[in-house]
Amino acid sequence: YADAAFYKCPNCPEPQCYSTKEICPYCGSKTELLRVVSFLDAPGHETLMAVMLSGASLMDGAILLIAANEPCPQPQTREHLMAMEIAGIKNIVIVQNKIDLVSEKQALKHYEQIKEFVKGTCAEDAPIIPISAHHDINIDVLIKAIEEKIPTPHRDLSKDPLMYVARSFDINKPGARPDELKGGIIGGSLLQGKFRVGEEIEVSPGRVVETHGRKEWRRITTKITSIMTGGKFVEEAGPGGLLAIGTELDPAMTKSDAFVGKIVGRPGSLPEPSERLRLKVHLLEKAVGTIDEKEVEPLKAQEPLMLTVGTATTVGITKEAYSDVAVIDLKIPVCCFEGQQVAISRRVEGRWRLIGYGVIEK
Repeated sequence: YADAAFYKCPNCPEPQCYSTKEICPYCGSKTELLRVVSFLDAPGHETLMAVMLSGASLMDGAILLIAANEPCPQPQTREHLMAMEIAGIKNIVIVQNKIDLVSEKQALKHYEQIKEFVKGTCAEDAPIIPISAHHDINIDVLIKAIEEKIPTPHRDLSKDPLMYVARSFDINKPGARPDELKGGIIGGSLLQGKFRVGEEIEVSPGRVVETHGRKEWRRITTKITSIMTGGKFVEEAGPGGLLAIGTELDPAMTKSDAFVGKIVGRPGSLPEPSERLRLKVHLLEKAVGTIDEKEVEPLKAQEPLMLTVGTATTVGITKEAYSDVAVIDLKIPVCCFEGQQVAISRRVEGRWRLIGYGVIEK
């Protein structure tokens, strides 16, 4: 995730009034903050696809980035558009980048290729903004398009808070004195509701506890000591953007992203961790990322699969597999909800490849 602030100059005409600067680059006036947005990306095409299909991304809109110096569509662009259709994303802005590397005639021809590619899809009516990120050209026009096409949705702050954990860490420096130690930090996105400093929260699945030779997962409760969002400390925060929540937890528990994949909410409001999932399965035609576009075969019983559930990644074994339903036993339990979307990957050519998604049934 990366946050960016959008500003508007009160004195300059559109679109040059839009920028990412607190001082207008054209007239030097102080600009007004419009909003802070969070961009989500992932290392590697397959990972981004899995995140998009798993519901972890909490996306209010999408920017489809297409290079002007390559024929459209490229295989990855086709897969990104398919993922947006599956994820139900309607608010889309198409960015035609690298226009500095082609002639005007080539750029217009490429524009027509994009129009033809998105015809009949969720991106058919999306504006196409030509830019050069390298030379900072047309960024003001792009910000204007994002402001108009991807509005901030209404958030219901009265719901029980629910947060997916995307990061967790220990901010203490080696050699810090005991009285200087800070509690563990949990980072992620709030789906609904709001958190306040001083509130008690619950983390699930919590930690493994062994009693009488039997392992079980126990929830963890702690208190919020601080909330940071957009680089500032706040007393309370709702959905939109990233939160870093300071807690009273032992920092050794949260270091090195140990809490990634867990969910956070009010005590008693979270579902029980699931060790078995029943999924309504939707398979893609081709496995994502394979060079020769391998066709996806139906799921088989006793097949190992990797599932992305929210921000959690867990491996499971298929216990039952039918044409469109699968029952999967998980190695590590996950907290999930009926109707939630889950990304499904299988081993293809020695690597985990995204092959489809499932919807959690009862």
